[in-house]
Amino acid sequence: MIGYATLGTNDLPRAAAFYDALLGSIGASRWMESDTFVAWAVSPTQPALGIIKPYDGKPATVGNGSMIALVMNSRDKVDALHKKALELGAKDEGAPGPRGEGFYAGYFRDLDGNKLNAFCLG
Repeated sequence: MIGYATLGTNDLPRAAAFYDALLGSIGASRWMESDTFVAWAVSPTQPALGIIKPYDGKPATVGNGSMIALVMNSRDKVDALHKKALELGAKDEGAPGPRGEGFYAGYFRDLDGNKLNAFCLG
């Protein structure tokens, strides 16, 4: 159902470098870009994640309660992506671990403060 999601940034080059490294580690690459946004995908037929400078020209801000969840197919991949995010300067928002029966996730905030998680089921 979801085609893509975007996160606001106030420093497009810095955010793009962060996501090039982070999403590149799971096989995603730049799919679309302009002078105000960049989007990554593993395939043009799969959901994409983008960063964008707000259209209204005002500063990007973090959404309270907003989060992007990145699905992985193993706990090892959740652990690896969370670790990579922190190595790239992300802030830990919850170390990888079980979060209820059959749900495993690790949470972090990107360089602009946007909240993401990596998760797997099972």
